[in-house]
Amino acid sequence: MSAPLPPAAALRRIAFLLERAREASYRVSAYRTAAAVVDGLDEAQLDLKIRTNTLKDLKGIGPKTATAIVQAHKGQVPEYLTTLEEAYADQLPAADDVAAFRAALKGDLHAHSDWSDGGSPIREMAEAAMAIGHQYLALTDHSPRLTVANGLSPQRLEKQLDVVAELNAELAPFRILTGIECDINPDGSLDQTDELLGRLDVVVASVHSELRAPKAQMTERMLIAVANPHTDVLGHCTGRLVIGRKQRNGKQKPRPESEFDAEAVFTACVESGTAVEINSRPERLDPPRRLLSLAVELGCEFAVDTDAHAPGQLDWQHNGCERAIECGVPVERVINTRSADELLAWTAD
Repeated sequence: MSAPLPPAAALRRIAFLLERAREASYRVSAYRTAAAVVDGLDEAQLDLKIRTNTLKDLKGIGPKTATAIVQAHKGQVPEYLTTLEEAYADQLPAADDVAAFRAALKGDLHAHSDWSDGGSPIREMAEAAMAIGHQYLALTDHSPRLTVANGLSPQRLEKQLDVVAELNAELAPFRILTGIECDINPDGSLDQTDELLGRLDVVVASVHSELRAPKAQMTERMLIAVANPHTDVLGHCTGRLVIGRKQRNGKQKPRPESEFDAEAVFTACVESGTAVEINSRPERLDPPRRLLSLAVELGCEFAVDTDAHAPGQLDWQHNGCERAIECGVPVERVINTRSADELLAWTAD
C-alpha cells in the first residue's frame, strides 16, 4: 500500500488506479484535473482553502476529490486510494518500486518556459527542478514552425542560449541543458537549422502536425527524423491525448493515436541511438502500454520526461515511472538516470 503522498500526487495515483481498473474516462479525468488544480496552489493557498472549507469553490474539485485532498494534506493516505490499492494491488507496481525508479532519475529532458508556450521563466523552472532533487533540466522550447506555441526562431534561440549560459554560471553545479522540442516536418526534416541543432545538448523531435496522415506516410516521416544525427529523443510518439484539450465549445475530445509502423520506427531508434520518450503528462501518457512494451522488447533506450509547462508539473515524472515499471523498462536503459556528463557524452555520439 502507498505511504502518504502530497495531495496532488495522491490524486494522480487515484487517477492511475481508476485507469487501470478501466473506469469511465470522466472519473479518471476528474482526479487528473483536480491534481492539476492543486499543483497550481502553493502550500499557504492550499492550507487556506482547507481551513476555510472552500476547496470545492475551485473549478474541477468536487466532494470526493476534496475529501482526498484534505486527507492527504493531513499526512494520511486517502481512504479512496487505500480502497483502490487493495482492490488492484496484484495489477500494480508497488509504490516503493515507483519511488525507487523515480529516485534513479537525475533530470528531465523535456520542459518548456515562457519563451515558447510555458508559463514560467527559465530560472523558475530550473529552481523547481533543483527543489525536487534533479541535477539538470533540459530546456526544450518549441521550434519556429509551431507558431501557436510561440516557437523560437533561430535568432530567439541564439538569445536563449546566452541566457542559459548566464544562469548556469549562477546555478552551478545544477545545469540547464540547452535544447529544443523540434517539429518533425512532413518530409521528416527537423524544424531548425543544422548549425543550431548541432550546438544544443538535447534535441527532442516530435510530430505536432498532420497527425492523421496515412500510416505509410507517417512511418516514413518518423524514420527520417529518428535517423537524423541531431535527434536524441523521439517525443510523444503517437501524439494521442487521453484527456482532450478544451475546445471553444467547451467540450474536451480525446485525440486518437497517429498510425505508424511502430516496430519499424522503434527498430530505427535502436539502430540510430535515439531514445523513445515516456511522456508523463497526464493527458498524454505516451506511448500506450502496448507500444511501450514493444519498444522494451526491441531494445530501445528511453527518456522519462514530464513535458512540463509549469514548475509544479516537473513532479509528473512518477506517472512515467509507473508505466515504465508496469511495462518492464530496465532502469539502466533510461538515459536520464545518467549524470549530465554521461548524458552529454551519449548525445554527442
